Amino acid sequence: MSHGKRRDDKNCLNCGHTVEQRFCPHCGQENTHTRQPFHYLFTHFVEDFTHYDGQFWGTMNNLIFRPGRLTNTYLQGKRQKFVPPVKLYIFVSFSVFFFLSILPSEKKAETEKDEYFKSFVSSEESKNVAIKEMLQLKEQGLLTEQQSKIAIEKIEKEKEGDRNNESLIGSSSLEDYDKSIEKENRFFGKLFRPFVVKFFELSKKGVTRGELKDKISDKFLQAVPKALFIYLPLFAFFLWVFHNKKRWWYFDHGIFTLHYFSFLLVITLLFTAIQSVVESVNYPPVDTLFSIIAFFILSYTIFYFFVAHHHVYRSRKRITILRGVLIFIANSFFMLLLLFILLAYSFLNIH
Repeated sequence: MSHGKRRDDKNCLNCGHTVEQRFCPHCGQENTHTRQPFHYLFTHFVEDFTHYDGQFWGTMNNLIFRPGRLTNTYLQGKRQKFVPPVKLYIFVSFSVFFFLSILPSEKKAETEKDEYFKSFVSSEESKNVAIKEMLQLKEQGLLTEQQSKIAIEKIEKEKEGDRNNESLIGSSSLEDYDKSIEKENRFFGKLFRPFVVKFFELSKKGVTRGELKDKISDKFLQAVPKALFIYLPLFAFFLWVFHNKKRWWYFDHGIFTLHYFSFLLVITLLFTAIQSVVESVNYPPVDTLFSIIAFFILSYTIFYFFVAHHHVYRSRKRITILRGVLIFIANSFFMLLLLFILLAYSFLNIH
Protein backbone atom coordinates (compact mmCIF):
# COMPACT_ATOMS: atom_id res chain seq x y z
CA MET A 1 0.00 0.00 0.00
CA SER A 2 1.75 3.18 1.18
CA HIS A 3 5.49 3.78 1.32
CA GLY A 4 5.66 6.05 4.38
CA LYS A 5 8.77 5.97 6.55
CA ARG A 6 8.62 3.36 9.34
CA ARG A 7 8.72 4.47 12.94
CA ASP A 8 11.58 3.27 15.16
CA ASP A 9 9.21 2.75 18.08
CA LYS A 10 7.66 -0.71 18.26
CA ASN A 11 4.36 0.28 19.86
CA CYS A 12 1.27 0.56 17.64
CA LEU A 13 -0.19 4.08 17.73
CA ASN A 14 -3.68 2.68 17.17
CA CYS A 15 -3.98 -0.16 19.71
CA GLY A 16 -0.72 -0.08 21.73
CA HIS A 17 0.41 -3.63 20.83
CA THR A 18 4.03 -4.43 19.93
CA VAL A 19 4.81 -4.19 16.20
CA GLU A 20 7.70 -6.33 14.98
CA GLN A 21 7.15 -5.81 11.25
CA ARG A 22 5.65 -2.99 9.20
CA PHE A 23 2.02 -3.80 10.11
CA CYS A 24 0.50 -4.37 13.53
CA PRO A 25 -0.47 -8.06 13.96
CA HIS A 26 -3.39 -7.05 16.20
CA CYS A 27 -5.20 -4.26 14.30
CA GLY A 28 -3.39 -4.15 10.95
CA GLN A 29 -2.36 -0.48 11.09
CA GLU A 30 0.90 0.41 9.35
CA ASN A 31 3.64 1.56 11.73
CA THR A 32 4.69 4.72 9.89
CA HIS A 33 5.22 8.33 10.92
CA THR A 34 2.01 10.27 11.43
CA ARG A 35 3.24 13.32 9.53
CA GLN A 36 3.95 12.89 5.83
CA PRO A 37 4.87 15.19 2.91
CA PHE A 38 1.92 16.94 1.28
CA HIS A 39 2.09 14.78 -1.87
CA TYR A 40 1.37 11.75 0.34
CA LEU A 41 -2.32 12.75 0.34
CA PHE A 42 -2.48 12.26 -3.42
CA THR A 43 -0.27 9.18 -3.68
CA HIS A 44 -2.24 7.52 -0.87
CA PHE A 45 -5.49 8.23 -2.70
CA VAL A 46 -4.14 6.74 -5.94
CA GLU A 47 -2.90 3.63 -4.10
CA ASP A 48 -6.25 3.14 -2.36
CA PHE A 49 -8.12 3.63 -5.62
CA THR A 50 -5.87 1.17 -7.44
CA HIS A 51 -6.49 -1.40 -4.73
CA TYR A 52 -10.25 -0.81 -4.92
CA ASP A 53 -10.15 -0.73 -8.71
CA GLY A 54 -8.70 -4.24 -8.83
CA GLN A 55 -11.83 -5.58 -7.14
CA PHE A 56 -14.15 -3.11 -8.83
CA TRP A 57 -14.02 -4.23 -12.45
CA GLY A 58 -14.34 -7.89 -11.55
CA THR A 59 -17.28 -7.00 -9.33
CA MET A 60 -19.00 -4.95 -12.05
CA ASN A 61 -18.50 -7.67 -14.65
CA ASN A 62 -20.10 -10.28 -12.39
CA LEU A 63 -22.81 -7.90 -11.21
CA ILE A 64 -24.04 -7.12 -14.74
CA PHE A 65 -23.43 -10.35 -16.64
CA ARG A 66 -23.54 -13.13 -14.01
CA PRO A 67 -26.77 -12.80 -11.99
CA GLY A 68 -26.50 -14.17 -8.45
CA ARG A 69 -22.74 -14.84 -8.57
CA LEU A 70 -21.78 -12.04 -6.17
CA THR A 71 -24.44 -13.05 -3.65
CA ASN A 72 -23.43 -16.72 -3.69
CA THR A 73 -19.73 -15.86 -3.36
CA TYR A 74 -20.36 -13.54 -0.40
CA LEU A 75 -22.65 -15.99 1.42
CA GLN A 76 -20.04 -18.73 0.97
CA GLY A 77 -17.67 -16.61 3.07
CA LYS A 78 -15.41 -15.48 0.19
CA ARG A 79 -15.59 -11.80 1.05
CA GLN A 80 -12.27 -10.42 -0.20
CA LYS A 81 -12.69 -11.42 -3.83
CA PHE A 82 -15.26 -8.75 -4.71
CA VAL A 83 -16.32 -5.34 -3.42
CA PRO A 84 -18.51 -5.82 -0.30
CA PRO A 85 -22.25 -5.36 -1.06
CA VAL A 86 -22.78 -2.31 1.16
CA LYS A 87 -19.69 -0.52 -0.21
CA LEU A 88 -20.76 -1.43 -3.75
CA TYR A 89 -24.27 -0.06 -3.25
CA ILE A 90 -22.97 3.18 -1.73
CA PHE A 91 -20.45 3.66 -4.54
CA VAL A 92 -22.99 2.99 -7.31
CA SER A 93 -25.60 5.20 -5.59
CA PHE A 94 -23.11 8.04 -5.35
CA SER A 95 -22.20 7.64 -9.03
CA VAL A 96 -25.85 7.75 -10.10
CA PHE A 97 -26.73 10.76 -7.92
CA PHE A 98 -23.61 12.60 -9.12
CA PHE A 99 -24.35 11.89 -12.77
CA LEU A 100 -27.98 12.98 -12.43
CA SER A 101 -26.91 16.16 -10.64
CA ILE A 102 -24.61 17.27 -13.49
CA LEU A 103 -27.24 16.69 -16.17
CA PRO A 104 -29.24 19.80 -17.15
CA SER A 105 -32.55 19.73 -15.30
CA GLU A 106 -34.43 20.95 -18.36
CA LYS A 107 -33.77 21.87 -21.96
CA LYS A 108 -32.45 25.40 -22.33
CA ALA A 109 -33.08 25.91 -26.02
CA GLU A 110 -34.68 29.34 -25.71
CA THR A 111 -32.68 32.52 -26.20
CA GLU A 112 -33.15 35.73 -24.24
CA LYS A 113 -35.17 37.16 -27.13
CA ASP A 114 -37.34 34.04 -27.03
CA GLU A 115 -38.06 34.65 -23.36
CA TYR A 116 -39.35 38.12 -24.19
CA PHE A 117 -42.17 36.58 -26.22
CA LYS A 118 -43.03 33.88 -23.68
CA SER A 119 -45.60 35.99 -21.82
CA PHE A 120 -48.84 34.08 -21.29
CA VAL A 121 -52.10 35.48 -22.71
CA SER A 122 -55.21 34.28 -20.94
CA SER A 123 -57.84 33.80 -23.65
CA GLU A 124 -57.93 32.64 -27.27
CA GLU A 125 -59.31 36.00 -28.40
CA SER A 126 -56.44 37.92 -26.78
CA LYS A 127 -53.98 35.49 -28.36
CA ASN A 128 -55.40 36.34 -31.79
CA VAL A 129 -54.98 40.04 -30.96
CA ALA A 130 -51.39 39.38 -29.90
CA ILE A 131 -50.67 37.71 -33.25
CA LYS A 132 -51.99 40.77 -35.10
CA GLU A 133 -49.82 43.02 -32.94
CA MET A 134 -46.74 40.96 -33.77
CA LEU A 135 -47.49 41.32 -37.49
CA GLN A 136 -47.92 45.08 -37.08
CA LEU A 137 -44.61 45.36 -35.21
CA LYS A 138 -42.93 43.48 -38.04
CA GLU A 139 -44.44 45.82 -40.65
CA GLN A 140 -43.25 48.83 -38.62
CA GLY A 141 -39.74 47.40 -38.60
CA LEU A 142 -39.66 46.98 -34.81
CA LEU A 143 -39.36 43.20 -35.15
CA THR A 144 -37.39 41.16 -37.65
CA GLU A 145 -39.02 38.43 -39.73
CA GLN A 146 -37.41 35.77 -37.53
CA GLN A 147 -38.47 37.39 -34.24
CA SER A 148 -42.05 37.77 -35.46
CA LYS A 149 -42.15 34.15 -36.62
CA ILE A 150 -40.86 32.86 -33.25
CA ALA A 151 -43.40 34.95 -31.31
CA ILE A 152 -46.37 33.84 -33.44
CA GLU A 153 -45.33 30.18 -33.22
CA LYS A 154 -45.21 30.45 -29.43
CA ILE A 155 -48.67 32.01 -29.24
CA GLU A 156 -50.07 29.31 -31.54
CA LYS A 157 -48.53 26.65 -29.29
CA GLU A 158 -50.19 28.26 -26.27
CA LYS A 159 -53.56 28.25 -28.06
CA GLU A 160 -53.11 24.57 -28.85
CA GLY A 161 -51.99 23.95 -25.27
CA ASP A 162 -55.19 25.52 -23.93
CA ARG A 163 -57.28 23.20 -26.09
CA ASN A 164 -55.17 20.23 -24.98
CA ASN A 165 -55.58 21.23 -21.33
CA GLU A 166 -59.34 21.21 -21.73
CA SER A 167 -59.34 17.76 -23.35
CA LEU A 168 -56.88 16.42 -20.74
CA ILE A 169 -58.52 17.74 -17.56
CA GLY A 170 -62.04 18.47 -18.81
CA SER A 171 -61.75 22.18 -17.99
CA SER A 172 -60.08 25.12 -19.70
CA SER A 173 -59.23 26.89 -16.42
CA LEU A 174 -58.90 26.25 -12.71
CA GLU A 175 -62.14 28.16 -12.07
CA ASP A 176 -64.04 25.85 -14.44
CA TYR A 177 -62.48 22.82 -12.79
CA ASP A 178 -63.52 24.00 -9.30
CA LYS A 179 -67.08 24.62 -10.51
CA SER A 180 -67.30 21.15 -12.05
CA ILE A 181 -66.10 19.31 -8.92
CA GLU A 182 -68.41 21.40 -6.70
CA LYS A 183 -71.37 20.71 -8.96
CA GLU A 184 -70.76 16.96 -9.23
CA ASN A 185 -69.21 16.60 -5.76
CA ARG A 186 -66.40 14.44 -7.16
CA PHE A 187 -64.14 12.92 -4.49
CA PHE A 188 -61.25 12.18 -6.86
CA GLY A 189 -61.63 15.63 -8.37
CA LYS A 190 -60.94 17.16 -4.97
CA LEU A 191 -58.17 14.66 -4.29
CA PHE A 192 -56.31 15.57 -7.49
CA ARG A 193 -56.97 19.32 -7.23
CA PRO A 194 -53.36 20.14 -6.08
CA PHE A 195 -52.05 18.51 -9.28
CA VAL A 196 -54.55 20.43 -11.42
CA VAL A 197 -53.50 23.68 -9.71
CA LYS A 198 -49.86 22.89 -10.50
CA PHE A 199 -50.75 21.97 -14.08
CA PHE A 200 -52.47 25.31 -14.76
CA GLU A 201 -49.70 27.17 -12.91
CA LEU A 202 -47.11 25.67 -15.26
CA SER A 203 -49.35 26.37 -18.27
CA LYS A 204 -49.53 30.03 -17.29
CA LYS A 205 -45.74 30.12 -17.24
CA GLY A 206 -45.77 28.99 -20.87
CA VAL A 207 -44.72 25.38 -20.20
CA THR A 208 -45.99 23.22 -23.06
CA ARG A 209 -47.15 19.63 -22.69
CA GLY A 210 -43.95 18.44 -24.35
CA GLU A 211 -41.81 20.42 -21.90
CA LEU A 212 -43.92 19.16 -19.00
CA LYS A 213 -43.41 15.59 -20.21
CA ASP A 214 -39.63 16.16 -20.26
CA LYS A 215 -39.68 17.65 -16.76
CA ILE A 216 -41.69 14.72 -15.38
CA SER A 217 -39.38 12.24 -17.14
CA ASP A 218 -36.34 13.93 -15.54
CA LYS A 219 -38.00 13.93 -12.12
CA PHE A 220 -38.91 10.25 -12.51
CA LEU A 221 -35.31 9.24 -13.25
CA GLN A 222 -34.13 11.30 -10.27
CA ALA A 223 -36.72 9.58 -8.06
CA VAL A 224 -35.60 6.03 -8.95
CA PRO A 225 -32.40 5.95 -6.78
CA LYS A 226 -34.31 7.45 -3.82
CA ALA A 227 -37.13 4.93 -4.22
CA LEU A 228 -34.68 2.02 -4.38
CA PHE A 229 -32.95 3.14 -1.18
CA ILE A 230 -36.26 3.51 0.69
CA TYR A 231 -37.55 0.20 -0.67
CA LEU A 232 -34.46 -1.89 0.21
CA PRO A 233 -35.73 -3.38 3.51
CA LEU A 234 -39.21 -4.05 2.10
CA PHE A 235 -37.81 -5.94 -0.89
CA ALA A 236 -35.73 -8.10 1.46
CA PHE A 237 -38.83 -8.61 3.62
CA PHE A 238 -40.79 -10.13 0.71
CA LEU A 239 -37.89 -12.47 0.00
CA TRP A 240 -37.94 -13.50 3.67
CA VAL A 241 -41.72 -14.13 3.56
CA PHE A 242 -41.55 -16.45 0.54
CA HIS A 243 -38.55 -18.57 1.57
CA ASN A 244 -37.59 -21.07 4.26
CA LYS A 245 -37.01 -19.14 7.51
CA LYS A 246 -34.61 -21.77 8.90
CA ARG A 247 -32.43 -22.01 5.82
CA TRP A 248 -32.41 -18.34 4.88
CA TRP A 249 -31.91 -15.46 7.30
CA TYR A 250 -33.09 -11.92 6.69
CA PHE A 251 -29.38 -11.04 6.40
CA ASP A 252 -29.07 -13.34 3.38
CA HIS A 253 -32.02 -11.68 1.68
CA GLY A 254 -30.44 -8.31 2.44
CA ILE A 255 -27.27 -9.29 0.57
CA PHE A 256 -29.30 -10.44 -2.45
CA THR A 257 -31.27 -7.18 -2.35
CA LEU A 258 -28.14 -5.00 -2.17
CA HIS A 259 -26.66 -6.73 -5.20
CA TYR A 260 -29.89 -6.61 -7.22
CA PHE A 261 -30.50 -2.95 -6.40
CA SER A 262 -26.87 -2.13 -7.26
CA PHE A 263 -27.54 -3.73 -10.63
CA LEU A 264 -30.72 -1.65 -11.07
CA LEU A 265 -28.78 1.52 -10.26
CA VAL A 266 -26.09 0.65 -12.81
CA ILE A 267 -28.84 0.08 -15.39
CA THR A 268 -30.41 3.44 -14.44
CA LEU A 269 -27.03 5.13 -14.92
CA LEU A 270 -26.54 3.45 -18.30
CA PHE A 271 -30.08 4.30 -19.44
CA THR A 272 -29.75 7.95 -18.39
CA ALA A 273 -26.37 8.31 -20.11
CA ILE A 274 -27.74 6.90 -23.38
CA GLN A 275 -30.85 9.08 -23.11
CA SER A 276 -28.80 12.26 -22.63
CA VAL A 277 -26.73 11.43 -25.74
CA VAL A 278 -29.87 10.73 -27.79
CA GLU A 279 -31.46 14.02 -26.71
CA SER A 280 -28.34 15.96 -27.67
CA VAL A 281 -28.31 14.33 -31.14
CA ASN A 282 -32.06 14.95 -31.75
CA TYR A 283 -32.25 12.71 -34.83
CA PRO A 284 -35.42 10.56 -35.43
CA PRO A 285 -33.63 7.31 -36.43
CA VAL A 286 -31.51 7.59 -33.27
CA ASP A 287 -34.71 8.06 -31.23
CA THR A 288 -36.09 4.85 -32.73
CA LEU A 289 -32.88 3.00 -31.93
CA PHE A 290 -33.03 4.31 -28.35
CA SER A 291 -36.60 2.99 -27.98
CA ILE A 292 -35.40 -0.47 -29.05
CA ILE A 293 -32.44 -0.31 -26.64
CA ALA A 294 -34.74 0.84 -23.81
CA PHE A 295 -37.03 -2.14 -24.46
CA PHE A 296 -34.11 -4.59 -24.28
CA ILE A 297 -32.75 -2.93 -21.11
CA LEU A 298 -36.15 -3.24 -19.40
CA SER A 299 -36.49 -6.86 -20.53
CA TYR A 300 -33.01 -7.67 -19.23
CA THR A 301 -33.75 -6.23 -15.76
CA ILE A 302 -36.79 -8.53 -15.48
CA PHE A 303 -34.91 -11.54 -16.87
CA TYR A 304 -31.97 -10.76 -14.54
CA PHE A 305 -34.14 -11.00 -11.42
CA PHE A 306 -35.46 -14.47 -12.24
CA VAL A 307 -32.01 -15.82 -13.16
CA ALA A 308 -30.38 -14.34 -10.03
CA HIS A 309 -33.23 -15.64 -7.86
CA HIS A 310 -32.86 -19.13 -9.32
CA HIS A 311 -29.06 -19.17 -8.87
CA VAL A 312 -29.20 -18.06 -5.22
CA TYR A 313 -32.37 -19.75 -3.90
CA ARG A 314 -31.84 -23.13 -5.48
CA SER A 315 -34.91 -25.37 -5.20
CA ARG A 316 -37.18 -27.26 -7.57
CA LYS A 317 -37.50 -25.36 -10.84
CA ARG A 318 -41.28 -24.92 -10.78
CA ILE A 319 -41.28 -23.75 -7.15
CA THR A 320 -38.44 -21.31 -7.85
CA ILE A 321 -40.31 -19.86 -10.84
CA LEU A 322 -43.59 -19.61 -8.89
CA ARG A 323 -41.91 -17.90 -5.94
CA GLY A 324 -40.03 -15.60 -8.29
CA VAL A 325 -43.25 -14.56 -10.06
CA LEU A 326 -45.08 -13.89 -6.77
CA ILE A 327 -42.15 -11.92 -5.34
CA PHE A 328 -41.77 -9.95 -8.57
CA ILE A 329 -45.49 -9.07 -8.74
CA ALA A 330 -45.66 -8.04 -5.07
CA ASN A 331 -42.50 -5.94 -5.27
CA SER A 332 -43.50 -4.40 -8.61
CA PHE A 333 -46.83 -3.25 -7.15
CA PHE A 334 -45.37 -1.67 -4.02
CA MET A 335 -42.37 -0.27 -5.88
CA LEU A 336 -44.62 1.41 -8.44
CA LEU A 337 -46.75 2.76 -5.60
CA LEU A 338 -43.67 4.26 -3.95
CA LEU A 339 -42.46 5.69 -7.27
CA PHE A 340 -45.90 7.22 -7.86
CA ILE A 341 -45.79 8.91 -4.44
CA LEU A 342 -42.27 10.26 -5.08
CA LEU A 343 -43.24 11.33 -8.60
CA ALA A 344 -46.35 13.12 -7.32
CA TYR A 345 -44.23 14.94 -4.76
CA SER A 346 -41.69 15.82 -7.45
CA PHE A 347 -44.41 17.10 -9.80
CA LEU A 348 -45.80 19.41 -7.12
CA ASN A 349 -42.28 20.83 -6.68
CA ILE A 350 -41.57 21.53 -10.37
CA HIS A 351 -40.72 25.20 -10.93
